[in-house]
Amino acid sequence: MEQVALHYWWWIIALVLIAIEVVLPGYFMLWIGIAAAITGVLVLVAPGLSMLTQAIAFAALAFLSCAAYWYWLRPKLTRDEPGDARLNRRGEQQIGQRYVLAEAIVNGRGRAKVGDGLWLVRGPDLPAGSTVEVIGVDGITLLVRAAE
Repeated sequence: MEQVALHYWWWIIALVLIAIEVVLPGYFMLWIGIAAAITGVLVLVAPGLSMLTQAIAFAALAFLSCAAYWYWLRPKLTRDEPGDARLNRRGEQQIGQRYVLAEAIVNGRGRAKVGDGLWLVRGPDLPAGSTVEVIGVDGITLLVRAAE
C-alpha cells in the first residue's frame, strides 16, 4: 500500500510547485512541477522504483523540462515584430498608413478619419476628402502629407 500512495506524493509536490508558479509567476516552478507530475506517473507505472531512482528521475526530468522551455519554447514566445515596440504608442503605429481627411487641413491643422474615430492631423493645406499619408507623430497629432 505504501508504494501505491507514493505516486500521490509526487502529484502533491507537482500541485504545490505549480501553485507557487501561480503566486510568483516566472515559468520556472511550472516546469519543475511538470517534472514532479511525470515522476508521479513513472512511479504509478513502475511502483518498484527506489527513492534514489525516483529522485534521479525527478532531477533529470526537471533539468530536461527547464531546458526544453529555455531553448525551445521561450524563443517562440519572444516576439521580435516591429509593432511590439510601439504597442502602447498608437500614433506611431499609424506611420505609413493612408487616411481620408474628415475636415480640411486649414493653416496646417485638420482631422482625419482613423478607424471609427477622428485624429488631429498637421500638414499642408488640403480639402476635406483628400487622402493623406502619415509620415510622423507629434504627441497625439499625426503629421501627414498628400498621398501620391
